[in-house]
Amino acid sequence: MHSNILKIQKEIEPLRQEIINHKVYSAINEVEDLRIFMEHHIFAVWDFMSLLKSLQINLTCTNLPWFPVGDPVTRQLINEIVAGEESDVDADGNIKSHFELYLNAMEQCNANTKPIQIFLAELKNGKSFDEAFEIAGAPASARDFVNATFETINSGKTHLQAASFTFGREDLIPNMFFSLVNDLNSTQPEQVSIFKYYLERHIEVDGDHHSHLALSMTEKLCEKDESFWTEAEETAKMALQKRIELWDAAYAEMIKNKVEA
Repeated sequence: MHSNILKIQKEIEPLRQEIINHKVYSAINEVEDLRIFMEHHIFAVWDFMSLLKSLQINLTCTNLPWFPVGDPVTRQLINEIVAGEESDVDADGNIKSHFELYLNAMEQCNANTKPIQIFLAELKNGKSFDEAFEIAGAPASARDFVNATFETINSGKTHLQAASFTFGREDLIPNMFFSLVNDLNSTQPEQVSIFKYYLERHIEVDGDHHSHLALSMTEKLCEKDESFWTEAEETAKMALQKRIELWDAAYAEMIKNKVEA
């Protein structure tokens, strides 16, 4: 593995550990807690897909007429990841993106999907992000998370997009969380089974294989430019810090809900 990849991994490890050991996971004791978690997390699931598609747009040809664009290796890497994320299967074998699968999981456990649905509808209608967030009543932490990601996307710098995608991605889920979800599913499968499947599929498709592909893509895009590696490290740290702030907000709402109950 490239020495600069190892350096970034070392530098971001404290942030990774803060996420993996975040108190939000141990606070999920009931389905209501899981609902709150999902209502925050869905925005991260959506903007993860947006980040992924920005990489595909920048690293491959998505216009007509078609021409070979960029490096063939990075084209292959990003297209393989897109196929797995955008066109996976649910438990019944139906083709769905991971975002759509997550929405199904929210609907099954009666989590509130209106904010993310309204947000996307307003964006389709031409509203700005700020306008769409306001109309949807999205959590402030979700707004900050998405805005930070889109700052990276809008930079147009593929090495920063790759760094955010690779090091701030969705693989920071501790085993404890899987155990909590399994416990909930054992007593309330009619509300949790789709989310349990999502997590299992997440591990299978988004785990080691996609992680290795993403690392290879980041290495290819940064290559021998030390300034790119420095920027990549800064972007990775920012993405992880925003994840911590998102989890902080979800935890605070869970505790508030428990006190009020």
